[in-house]
Amino acid sequence: MSVRVRFAPSPTGYLHIGGARTALFNWLYARHTGGKFVLRVEDTDDARNTREAVDVILDGLRWLGLDWDEGPVSGDAMQESRGDRGPYFQSQRGEIYQRRIQELLDKDLAYEHEGAIKFRMTREPVTIPDLVAGDVVRKLTDREEADPDFVIVRSDGKPVFHLVNVVDDIEMGITHVIRGEDHLSNTSKHVELFKAFGVESPKFAHIPLILNNDGSKMSKRDTGASMTTYMEGGYLPSAVVNYLSLLGWSPKDDTEVMPVAELIERFDLPGVQRANARFDMTKLDWQNYEHIRALGPDDFKNQALGQLQATGFDTGSRDDAYIDAAIATCTDKIKNLNDFTAYIGFYFQDEVTFDEQAAEQALTAENKPHLAALREAYAGLAKFDADTLMESLKATAAALEVKNKVLVMPARVACTGSKVGPSLYHLFEVLGQAEVLKRFDAALARM
Repeated sequence: MSVRVRFAPSPTGYLHIGGARTALFNWLYARHTGGKFVLRVEDTDDARNTREAVDVILDGLRWLGLDWDEGPVSGDAMQESRGDRGPYFQSQRGEIYQRRIQELLDKDLAYEHEGAIKFRMTREPVTIPDLVAGDVVRKLTDREEADPDFVIVRSDGKPVFHLVNVVDDIEMGITHVIRGEDHLSNTSKHVELFKAFGVESPKFAHIPLILNNDGSKMSKRDTGASMTTYMEGGYLPSAVVNYLSLLGWSPKDDTEVMPVAELIERFDLPGVQRANARFDMTKLDWQNYEHIRALGPDDFKNQALGQLQATGFDTGSRDDAYIDAAIATCTDKIKNLNDFTAYIGFYFQDEVTFDEQAAEQALTAENKPHLAALREAYAGLAKFDADTLMESLKATAAALEVKNKVLVMPARVACTGSKVGPSLYHLFEVLGQAEVLKRFDAALARM
């Protein structure tokens, strides 16, 4: 039997990190088993659902790299130009639902009640076989004992979640339902609906919830709840995928940093844990740093240029050798893609933008003679490489009878505008003698 899984979000305005994790687990399982990953949008609530909300979800999935395998052609030229299809929209599947509703009515497994349609629910306990939670026995609650039947079509004629969810799983041949543990309480209704349609239930795998680091339930207002946080926050998709995969799943060893290909190879449902997962932004930041470090030279360069250009820096006027040398000075230093601008943006400025606090501390009248002496020493150098520059600064500091750091900080701020950044002597070498002297002159004038 070929595995078929699905992700079925409701478009409510954003993609929750828990929904993204659910989509990821389904996608990883499909890719691991050579199965299919189906995307369908549960958009039957006209009051809440908009095309913009759908696009937010689709953009988040594409950013993560979670491509789906099938779906209808919508006629959207942009969609077709990307080469993808679908997703399925429940709002476009009304005829299928009506046919299935009539089937239940004809079997007397559903009936009209005050303008709505209710399903005849069993009065016996329902056992839910679950690949993560084990066999879960769902008994009727005290409230349900008097009338366990539940509405499958509202009085306005709209079918409810429980019905369309099951019907779509049947129609789409879904073999495994991998979803959040919060759905486990609904699953007895779904099991009985599958029986009513004469179909064996898919295999269920209810994955643990994602909690805040303090153990509280993560709401949409909590830090990190929305995928937009990562899409705009300087994170690599591969880092977010890696981190999310470890929220509720564990490989057989202690490996933590894994590229997507390795995750696909190693992911399987037996590795999904029962306990709820806690979201740790510090751990995600570490993952992001490790994935940035693992980028190949071309990918690292493309990320740097993309961030610099997005924040208004003109990199096109510099030659490739200069760009490569500048970017090389931040290798293994960047922890977040948004750090590129602050860390190496100065290489691509005609005039330095000063951090005011750094300038007040370093570009003082007291330091002016020291920077002037270093400028004179650097102007006389025949060779302008990192080693020569370091020895020249040390010699100048010795001649002035001051510590090296008395020269280092004013020189750094003069050339970068900041107290932090790449190795001082290497950044001097990249800028070149003429540019360093020019920036020293501008700083001296300011002092």
